[in-house]
Amino acid sequence: MFRITSRRCRFAGGSKRVSLRAAAGLLAVALALGGCATTERLPAVPLSLASSAIPLDIADARFYADTDVARVSALATQAYHRAKAAGLLADKNGKHEERAFLAISGGGDDGAYGAGLLAGWSARGDRPQFTVVTGVSTGALSAPFVFLGPEYDEQLKRIYTETSAGDIFQPRSFMAAVADDAMVDSTPLRNKIDAFVDRRMVQRFAEEYGKGRILLILTTNLDQGRSVIWNIGAIAASEHPRSRELIVDILLASAAVPGVFPPVMINVSVDGRAYQEMHVDGGTVAQAFLYPPSFSLKAKMKELGVKDAKPVAYIIRNGRLYRPEENVERQTLKIAHQAISTMTASNGVNDLYRMYLTTKRDGVRFNLAYIEDDFHLAYKGPFDKAYMNALFEHGYQAGINGYNWHKTPPGYQDE
Repeated sequence: MFRITSRRCRFAGGSKRVSLRAAAGLLAVALALGGCATTERLPAVPLSLASSAIPLDIADARFYADTDVARVSALATQAYHRAKAAGLLADKNGKHEERAFLAISGGGDDGAYGAGLLAGWSARGDRPQFTVVTGVSTGALSAPFVFLGPEYDEQLKRIYTETSAGDIFQPRSFMAAVADDAMVDSTPLRNKIDAFVDRRMVQRFAEEYGKGRILLILTTNLDQGRSVIWNIGAIAASEHPRSRELIVDILLASAAVPGVFPPVMINVSVDGRAYQEMHVDGGTVAQAFLYPPSFSLKAKMKELGVKDAKPVAYIIRNGRLYRPEENVERQTLKIAHQAISTMTASNGVNDLYRMYLTTKRDGVRFNLAYIEDDFHLAYKGPFDKAYMNALFEHGYQAGINGYNWHKTPPGYQDE
């Protein structure tokens, strides 16, 4: 949800700035005081007990992509039968409707692009009802609106055109940033999420889940260093009195860039003992995902006897493929910043290749959108309204005019 400009970190509303020299001093103090100050927490869940830690005792609330292949497969089977019972799999006009998957990536305020593209696609009139929607980081904030359909497009637009930095975070004092768990306070973002995830939205999540549609959000369990896939519909359908609160926590966690935004602590218990899990930005591991590569959609369709399905995947990368070039000065923080930016961009491209290979194996048509070189407005700083409005409009025009989706990852020559 946050990125750092090449020359300085810009905080709330641009009213306070931290220069690179000050940031270097902050880092030095943080290292010196690292053993002297800490924010209290309950013990982390040991990896050996991870499968027994079930938030709010909701059995299908989440999945670990690396170990829960059988449970993901069972979820797919249940979703198919629910969709069939709801009539969503019936042929229309003698044709078998395509089953559409949508993955929305991270990218901070560049999420305005994906929001605009989807809103424009709705206005064009041929945006499908997605069977599965997944979101990471800023994509996690877009995904709930997109999952529930065009009726939420206006709210989606407002998130990315009426939001400023002060609506997302507030700066902490120098010493608080050193001694606490992040550089800024994300309470404004939590309040924003809490406002739009109302009881009606949670009820709608549950209704669509009952029809076999799936909304998945990715966070990173930082204690265990692995991704967690949260099944929002199952949480909503549980009718647990704290289900809405958990959904808010998940969306906030998915956007919590480590070190910049505070982590989200999720309480669980195992055999009567209380633990806490530290969850941060899902983009720490993957900037976008469709479903775990360990799960074969092709094999699942064969198992269910589905012969005429036409699955199609749409991936929206909220950003450019590569970071802009820059004459990097020989200063530690500038070198480190550009190295991190390069790694982040490269990992995002790697995610596209992973998804492409998975879809190609399973016979799913691959479609990719990203911010292309025809958008020229310079980036001025985090959550600049003029920038986000221009980017939303750029995406909107691409959507309403019929985006020319890329059929392969960048630099890949298909056979």
